[in-house]
Amino acid sequence: MAIKEVVKAPAQVLSQKTKEVEVIDESIIALLDDLYDTMVEHDGVGIAAPQINVNLRVAIVELGEDILEMINPIIIETKGEIVEDIEGCLSFPDVFGMVERPTYVKIEAADREGRIYELEAEDFEARAIMHEIDHLDGVLFDSKMTRRLSEEELEALYAEEE
Repeated sequence: MAIKEVVKAPAQVLSQKTKEVEVIDESIIALLDDLYDTMVEHDGVGIAAPQINVNLRVAIVELGEDILEMINPIIIETKGEIVEDIEGCLSFPDVFGMVERPTYVKIEAADREGRIYELEAEDFEARAIMHEIDHLDGVLFDSKMTRRLSEEELEALYAEEE
């Protein structure tokens, strides 16, 4: 549909709890499509509606080849080991930090057809889903960072993974 401008911190819309979607209509479907186009354009893994200045409980996350569309998502359960790992955010350009999160999440949400589903995810996928749901609750990843990574630390960590 359209590539939107990504709202940058400390914009107020990013720290507000979002409103529930009451009716899934063409405007919500267009919003999902705009989120996708914007996420792809900015090389993101996920994006939430507040990041394109829309105060609604809608977000998407790339899960491998699939795109997870979440309308009114809620976290039902988290469990597993709490793991510290690297996170970044489209609303914080060039900022990366270590964030602690559980390794498992179970959510309930609606898809673009209005069907309610449950989804379980682990590890990186769970982290990405929790990061986007945090956005919908007005919680930004910088508030959860245990420490900010310098460019040198980031390069060293990525070099270790290769």
